[in-house]
Amino acid sequence: MSMTEDNKRQLDPEISVPKHIAIIMDGNGRWAKEKGQPRIAGHKEGMNNVKTIATAASHLGVKVLSLYAFSTENWSRPSKEVNFLMRLPVDFFGTFMPDLIKENIQVMVTGFTDHLPDRTRKVVLKAVEDTKDNTGMILNFAFNYGGRAEIVHAAKSLAIDAVNGSIDPDKIDDAMFANHLLTNQLGDLADPDLLIRTSGEERISNFMLWQLAYSEMIFDKAYWPNYTVDNLVEDIKEFDRRDRRFGSV
Repeated sequence: MSMTEDNKRQLDPEISVPKHIAIIMDGNGRWAKEKGQPRIAGHKEGMNNVKTIATAASHLGVKVLSLYAFSTENWSRPSKEVNFLMRLPVDFFGTFMPDLIKENIQVMVTGFTDHLPDRTRKVVLKAVEDTKDNTGMILNFAFNYGGRAEIVHAAKSLAIDAVNGSIDPDKIDDAMFANHLLTNQLGDLADPDLLIRTSGEERISNFMLWQLAYSEMIFDKAYWPNYTVDNLVEDIKEFDRRDRRFGSV
């Protein structure tokens, strides 16, 4: 059921909606296998689900939706699958850009885009450019992203600044370090309030290692292609029931 079919699936006004939700979209391959289809069929179905969930999240009041689309480790997958995954952004933005514009959604990308194939990189960066003036929810794709690589990249950047004398190493703190991470473009919304991983797996797989320090985590059993608006609503309700103390009592 879509948001419009149920009055945009309004939650109880008393429920606290996470400002930033991050999702590890897992289970595409297993979804396809159970249907006797190739893995790439699962990735295609998963791509189609991004529009549904992104639209729902926007209507529910989420400010940032970060989706783990392709990790720095995914290059080790079979070349046929990698090539298909590199084409997905071309298909996604070619199909859904009018809807993203209509929904006032702003596209951002967090990852090492310089290492992407030319066509993929150009399409992704064009989507960012074409939606930069949108003022609604930020749809942040973590593409060619890895948490450890991001932290190493930030450390190298700070080291260069220190050697050049532009910063005092003794002044490096959490805020300065965070400002050198790839998610610095998200400002105060860089750290997810809620991490959701689909498919039932219970690990974070090198995703936003710094940013997830105090995030609530929900491991939903649904494969990503089967993850519905109902799942999202229930996960937000579960988030609302959590007592977030951030290390205090």
